[in-house]
This record gives sequence, structure tokens and C-alpha cells, in this order.
Amino acid sequence: MRKMFFPVLVVMLATPAWATISITANHLGDGVVEINYSGTELARAYALDITIDAGVIEDVIVDPDKKGDNNGGYGIFPANFSRYITVLDTGEVESWNEAEYSPVADANDPGALGGLGTSGVTIEMGSLYTTAAPPLEGTLCKIKVTESCLLTITTNPTRGNVVLENATEAVVDLSGATDYQVTIGASSAYTGAHPEQWEAVGKPDCWVSSINPRQCHGDADGTAQGKQQFWVSTNDLDILIAAWNKPLSELTGNQICADFDHMPQGKQSFRVSTNDLDILIANWNKASSPAADCP
Repeated sequence: MRKMFFPVLVVMLATPAWATISITANHLGDGVVEINYSGTELARAYALDITIDAGVIEDVIVDPDKKGDNNGGYGIFPANFSRYITVLDTGEVESWNEAEYSPVADANDPGALGGLGTSGVTIEMGSLYTTAAPPLEGTLCKIKVTESCLLTITTNPTRGNVVLENATEAVVDLSGATDYQVTIGASSAYTGAHPEQWEAVGKPDCWVSSINPRQCHGDADGTAQGKQQFWVSTNDLDILIAAWNKPLSELTGNQICADFDHMPQGKQSFRVSTNDLDILIANWNKASSPAADCP
């Protein structure tokens, strides 16, 4: 055992420490979805594909105050810099406030998706600063969709994926932005218990039985897994783990969907804790179960 341990230790010490950056989606209502990031290290640039399975993406919205350099954000849009930004002989940019200067890559760019008015966009966002670095977590942009849909974000290898400030590639956690449910026009349909709790946590669509009739039984993502149609399985567990023992203010993306009992727990008001885990365990990996009968 000792002979095996030393070589393994050497390999572990020689292995680079990869920084993980999480990308999450958060539906703000009326089809507007916030795309957020967080990590232990800063990224220099993001190249992401955003797709939906119904309707089209009609807009990508960025904070106008975050366009450009040295502003504490990701306001450099590599796909459109040369198209719309004029650099003066002094080296200064004439203006960052060009209406068409956007993070959305043109559909004709290598590896880019169809763009606005289609079911998929490719966005490119980078930072450039001397003093005003972006925060370790924040919002990249918002998108607006036309219909209820499942939204998925992936990195775009052709355009560069996600690159850290030291020029290495980041490990990206996309679990909070994969098959993310966006529902338009159903926020008033909640008929379950504790309506005051539903309002307190922001009226999540996933608690609405007409949208996810098994959520109260441990189905956080509203989809079945595998040939045996497990409605409560590993994807739901991943969401629960990501939300485990966090107050509401720290939940992102669809993590509130793992609050299966719709009640806070303990003095710190954890939204996802042992009661929710008990519900998930009770229905774990049961074929074509549980019943779609949440109130």
C-alpha cells in the first residue's frame, strides 16, 4: 500500500487545480431569463450557446453601464467588436454605446448558432480592466423568450469556451442551466398548500402542479430519466445537493425546485434540507412513479 501511495500522491500534487465556474439561469417572469455566473476565480471571457426547445429568443439584454472596458463587468463582445466599435488613433474607443454592439455572435461566424429570432444564440463576453475587475459572481446578461420552454446553456468550443484570467480553460458547472424550465403565463395557477410560502420565494413555476405535477414528491426538474422512467433520480438529487442547507438569498437557477415540502427549516430558514431529502428518498428510482398528483 505504501509503495502505491507515494506515486499517487506525486500525481495529485502535479495535477493542476482547475477553477470551477457555475452558470445558472433564473426566470424573472414574462419570459425574461437572467444568466448568472459565479466562481472562485475570475473568467476572462465566456463563449456560450443558449438554446430553447420551443419558441424563439427575441432579445439579449445587457446592462448599458457595463458595456466597454474598466467598468466591473464583461462588456467586451469579441464577436462584434470589429463590426461596431471604432478605435481612434490615440488608442481610445470612440464610443461603447453603439446600439448594435451586442454579445450575440452573427450566425455566419464560425460555430455560431442562428441568433435572435431563432431557437439558439451564441454569446461572447469578456472583461478588460486596469482597476475595476468584475465581481466573482454576477449577471452576464438577460434573454427574452417568446414561449414556455426548456432552456439549456452549453459552452462553445469553437468560440473558446470559458477562459480564466491566466489563459487556462475553466471547468464549467452547467447543472443550473440545463433543461431549465421557463414558463410564461402560469404564475397565478398555484393551487398547493402554503401559498404564502410560494409568494415568499418568488412564485416559482416549478411549484405549480399544472407545470410539474410531481414536484412535491421529489421531482425537481420535471423530467423522467432512463428507460424505466424514473421521475425522481440523479438529476433531482444534483439539484437538491446544489441547494442543500442554503437560505433563499443564496439559491440560484432552479434550485428552489428542490424545496419539495414548500417550507423553510430551522433557525436559518433553509429552503432545501432534511425534510426535502426524505421526500426524495421515499420516491427514489421508482419506475413510472410517483403519481402526477401534487395539489
